[in-house]
Amino acid sequence: MFVRYTFKRFFQLEAAGGLLLIAAAGLALLVNNSPLSWLYNGLLEVPVVAQIGALKIAKPLLLWINDGLMALFFLLIGLEVKREVIQGHLARPSQIVLPGAAAIGGMVVPALFFWALNNDNPAAMSGWAIPMATDIAFALGVLALLGKRVPVSLKLFLMTLAIIDDLGAIIVIALFYSGELSNLSLALAAASIATLIAMNRLGIVKLAPYLVVGVVLWVCVLKSGVHATLAGVVLAFCIPLKTARDLPSPLQQLEHGLHPWVAYGILPLFAFANAGVSLSGVTLDSFTHHVPLGIAMGLLLGKTLGVFGLTWLAIKTGLAALPIGANWGQVMGVSILCGIGFTMSLFVGSLAFVPGESEFAGMDRMGILTGSILAALIGYAVTALASRKPVIRKH
Repeated sequence: MFVRYTFKRFFQLEAAGGLLLIAAAGLALLVNNSPLSWLYNGLLEVPVVAQIGALKIAKPLLLWINDGLMALFFLLIGLEVKREVIQGHLARPSQIVLPGAAAIGGMVVPALFFWALNNDNPAAMSGWAIPMATDIAFALGVLALLGKRVPVSLKLFLMTLAIIDDLGAIIVIALFYSGELSNLSLALAAASIATLIAMNRLGIVKLAPYLVVGVVLWVCVLKSGVHATLAGVVLAFCIPLKTARDLPSPLQQLEHGLHPWVAYGILPLFAFANAGVSLSGVTLDSFTHHVPLGIAMGLLLGKTLGVFGLTWLAIKTGLAALPIGANWGQVMGVSILCGIGFTMSLFVGSLAFVPGESEFAGMDRMGILTGSILAALIGYAVTALASRKPVIRKH
């Protein structure tokens, strides 16, 4: 009973998802730098094959996690973005200005940091988008550790900023990290999308038909050369949010059903599979090489300057107002927390520097972990310091 109660209380915590990510990443680092490293790497390289007739998908377990399970993560992001745009915090332009400006700064400035250090190396420049990302689960998890000391408006600011940031990352992946394209697969994917749109227009509200066509779409996109996770976003945008006759919302049903699986299963599994950096042979150059240094500086300094700078500019020019109940110190702390790239940065890194093909594969993870850990620790400290209530002295 005590164990069940403890687990129940843990999963009710707002920070539970972020804490599980930390634990999964720590476990991966521990296992891959122990005598069990052969087991860790062997597990990720286990071939997994799915075949129906002539259609065959054969990939190691690592790529099933990155291309398959992460499609569900992007499906959840797509559902959240659609709901927020139609009836949430992104529904009115005035609500988008501040987090939108902050998100743009948080994407552009980190990329400039990476470019400044690596623009003379075309192979290294493939990683320019790695420090642009913010891990929404991790960042909100760290902020949640401060509880009620942080105003709700600041959490909403960070959440909206991170959603826009994720949308930017999706666009970047679609435009810059797709491989050689297959016209037949693209045509079949387009037919799948047309079917999803028609189902939406015809008022079909049952989830099963959407999910079946969504699986077909994922296979087509996977075979097309465009990154397969984008199928999750397209599927999300086609699932109806509103229904006639007060029927349950299919979008919200799927979002609520997916959320615990993504937060407590898929993301920790992804972190475990991708954060296991081998520290054998690590030298000072592992941190000072321009690739990991550009990523770490982009996450820690670029995100801070970009998010805080554009937030300050938007408020000082009268385009937006400071989140209700928040102060500039808390905004600075949240700006630093946006440098926790982790899940999304690791994902983009796996596309930019493919293991076995790029000389920089693995270097990116060193920069991501360094920048994200420093951003989490410093961001938490700054936000906690700025959130202290003034001591009222009695005379």
